[in-house]
Amino acid sequence: MAVVYDQVLPGRFISRPNRFVAHVETLAGEVVCHVKNTGRCRELLLPGVPVVLARAFGEHRKTAYDLVAVYKGEMLVNIDSQAPNALARDYLARRYPGARMRAEAAFGSSRLDFHVRDAGLSLYVEVKGCTLEKDGLALFPDAPTQRGLKHLKSLQESLGQGHQALALFIIQMRPVAAFSPHDKMHPAFGQALRRAARAGVEVLAYDCLVREDGMSLGDEVRVVL
Repeated sequence: MAVVYDQVLPGRFISRPNRFVAHVETLAGEVVCHVKNTGRCRELLLPGVPVVLARAFGEHRKTAYDLVAVYKGEMLVNIDSQAPNALARDYLARRYPGARMRAEAAFGSSRLDFHVRDAGLSLYVEVKGCTLEKDGLALFPDAPTQRGLKHLKSLQESLGQGHQALALFIIQMRPVAAFSPHDKMHPAFGQALRRAARAGVEVLAYDCLVREDGMSLGDEVRVVL
């Protein structure tokens, strides 16, 4: 149950002229790479910090590398926004062996990450990758997210139609002591998450073992709402 990167390249972050592109200094010189996270990551992407690039392949790519991880002191934080869903898919397959799973499942006006269906089970799942940590506490979001609010509302509404619902937070680092909504950044998201939990939406958080060449799901982390 892991995400693996081929041909990783260490470097030091220089700048991020826009949310899609970063400049990184490597032993081979300056590299322009794609940032696999459209979030702010302001507390991570600081000039001079060590980062990890992964070789990317694709006929129409404009850059040869993706920026996938950042060192925060001694802690390596994965910032690949596609990785949490890959780990979540494997987690759900293990939790519900034999169940049918559909990605990008439409519910109401939302598209939720997964719909898991089996005999007696209909479960909608929304996955959120978490890259923000403060004093041992993992926090989400790192920027206001109207999209996140919409997803929580859809999860809660699904309960009223006889489905189960899960908000799954994949913390792309370790160690962290607990997970909480980032009320200071987006109070409405915290309120919506607590409201959804009271209504019956399951809220889970897992940390990750992050390596320069990949990431695997770790242990369940206490959720503090």
